[in-house]
Amino acid sequence: MSEPKSPTPTPAGDTYKGWVFKWTNYIKGYQRRWFVLSNGLLSYYRTQAEMGHTCRGTINLATAVISVDDACNFVISNGGAQTYHLKASSEVERQRWITALELAKAKAARMQAESDDSGDDFPSSLSGGGGQGGGAQNSEVQSTLRTLGSKVEDLSTCNDLISKHGSALQRSLSELDSLRLTGEAGDKIRQVTERATLFRITSNAMINACRDFLALAQTHSKRWQKALQTEREQKVRLEEALEQLAKQHNHLERAFRGASQAHTIVDNKGAAGLGKGEASDEDDDNEFFDAMEDAPEFITVPADPQFHKRSSSNASGLNSDMCADDQSLNEEPLAMNPDSPSQELVPLKKRRTRIPDKPNYSLNLWSIMKNCIGKDLSKIPMPVNFNEPISMLQRLSEDLEYHELLDKAAKCHSSLEQMCYVVAFCVSAYSTTVYRTGKPFNPLLGETFELDRRRESGYRSLCEQVSHHPPAAAHHVISDRGWTLRQEITVASKFRGKYLSIMPLGTIHAIFEKSNNHYTWKKVTTTVHNIIVGKLWIDQSGEIDIVNHTTGDRCHLKFAPYSYFSRDVARKVTGVVMDKSGKAHYVLSGTWDEKMEFSRVMQSSRGGENGTEGKQKTVYQTLKARELWKRNPLPDGAESMYYFTALALTLNEPEEGVAPTDSRRRPDQRMMEDGRWEEANGEKQRLEEKQRSARREREREAASQRTSSQSEEGAPHDTHKALWFESCEDQITGEQVHIYKGGYWEAKELGDWEGCPDIY
Repeated sequence: MSEPKSPTPTPAGDTYKGWVFKWTNYIKGYQRRWFVLSNGLLSYYRTQAEMGHTCRGTINLATAVISVDDACNFVISNGGAQTYHLKASSEVERQRWITALELAKAKAARMQAESDDSGDDFPSSLSGGGGQGGGAQNSEVQSTLRTLGSKVEDLSTCNDLISKHGSALQRSLSELDSLRLTGEAGDKIRQVTERATLFRITSNAMINACRDFLALAQTHSKRWQKALQTEREQKVRLEEALEQLAKQHNHLERAFRGASQAHTIVDNKGAAGLGKGEASDEDDDNEFFDAMEDAPEFITVPADPQFHKRSSSNASGLNSDMCADDQSLNEEPLAMNPDSPSQELVPLKKRRTRIPDKPNYSLNLWSIMKNCIGKDLSKIPMPVNFNEPISMLQRLSEDLEYHELLDKAAKCHSSLEQMCYVVAFCVSAYSTTVYRTGKPFNPLLGETFELDRRRESGYRSLCEQVSHHPPAAAHHVISDRGWTLRQEITVASKFRGKYLSIMPLGTIHAIFEKSNNHYTWKKVTTTVHNIIVGKLWIDQSGEIDIVNHTTGDRCHLKFAPYSYFSRDVARKVTGVVMDKSGKAHYVLSGTWDEKMEFSRVMQSSRGGENGTEGKQKTVYQTLKARELWKRNPLPDGAESMYYFTALALTLNEPEEGVAPTDSRRRPDQRMMEDGRWEEANGEKQRLEEKQRSARREREREAASQRTSSQSEEGAPHDTHKALWFESCEDQITGEQVHIYKGGYWEAKELGDWEGCPDIY
């Protein structure tokens, strides 16, 4: 067996390679494999030629346990999932690997700890430099400090190893001194020689680490001194420039006051309002918004201070067709009407605030997913280990988490103001998904779910699974506070190997009774990343249009996809509310997982060209942004309850009087919530087989009733019809949809469920 490429392992986590014998099975025994240690990962290959394309296995040393069996054997295990039984050609070579592995393990553990709290490593004073140049220098300093700290830790690790091997060497020497001249003397002398060799190897490693540390410190010492001197000179220049700007500002302010007093013929009151000091007093209300890197369609800048004064609106250059209702947004948040419905209603039933904690069951994900690449996820039999204990119908009902946004929208007198709240409601539906990596149960055909919150929140919601292939769910919500929401969503999902794409198909409708405004929009694409390796995380991306078909108002909303290289805030959402003529009235911005804000547009103009594309950006002058919606905090202990929100915790709570087809009565879902996952898997297979049998029976009945003239080559046809929804053509979109036909709540009052199918 050949020696490793680097005879002496470096104590900085650098690459370490070599041939080691690995235990395979009882037939082949130990087989020679090429091992590579790099960045805290130990990988092996059959030959060196395989390094570019085929890795036979990898183990993470951050959580691994390294143990020694005998003179040449050692074991690496990460807790049972992976265990490597290895054998070196000699004790010296084994110790070289042990030293390199222990150094790499300590390095990986530190890197993992730093990644968990990377935002707290350095004070804001190091990262708050102005401009890109200052940010680059601070980033370089931080990187150097991390490297120096890592070298110090490596020195500490080497010191521990030297102490360990030094003690062993001292014991061997003591035993040698106590020996008489017998046959054991030769064995002890050889042992002392090997211990001395091991001590020399570790000492060399520490010496190399000290040499690297010293060289690095000397290299960066002059650079730090030069950077410090540059910062001092730049500070002096900035102070001088600031002084000049202050003088120019004072001169311009005096000139502006003189011009304002000379133009009293325009508006005496307005000129008085723009008198001494008032222009600068309004500066605190202005806020700048930078253009997004990946969305350069428009830029928002603060409006002139005069736009904050209602009395000067005629002299400020605004168009005369500005709605009077819109002007009420200058000084106060939207829809702050004193006659808003009270939100202090006491519910008749105290809802639950906890569910059983999620059990920690292990599962080999790749053994299930490797045969699913490119297939529709709804057609793949999946164990409940990937699920969360609610159905897709209940997940749809979670869109009502922030129903109060529609309550406020129903109170608005302006359609543009109402549009802002509808947009906020659209975005808020995604805030419940940020940590929800579990898959909802696919509803059975004919399954329903009701959410009756009429006494607490004034609305009633009903969902029904109206189709199985493709899976489609119809949803209808009626509120006593003047709005109706309906949607039919078909979910198309594809597993791409590294990520899962979920594409909701269908249109959402919101109708307001008082104004008769009818809004429609669609959902964006949801992507679940790191399906096979790594921590699961969810992103929302795409562009949608929210349209008011009554007035022609429109909002183009963009969900920016996450990019590691983007300097913009993650999960960002931006949009512009326009009337039917294309005039912008509001700019909305925020994140789909935290909050949304709106800014009133006072003026708009075409700016400069957008560099590479040559397109002109639209520059909007806006008032100060105000909060439109903010996400509610998760309940205590949500991480052990599938990250459910307060509403989601109550969705599967048993209730009396619901339909026999209600999702709360689904047995496999209830078993999973109770922690009985093995029973839930068996029950899930039974329900799915029962559904398939019912479908085959319907197809046979349809085939027997079909006459020879009506038959089409004997093709099977599913004759299922929804119970509470009827299929028709949507008058707005022209789509074939299912709309609630009534009767459910009346049947509930009578307790008459004779028409419900037996699906459980």
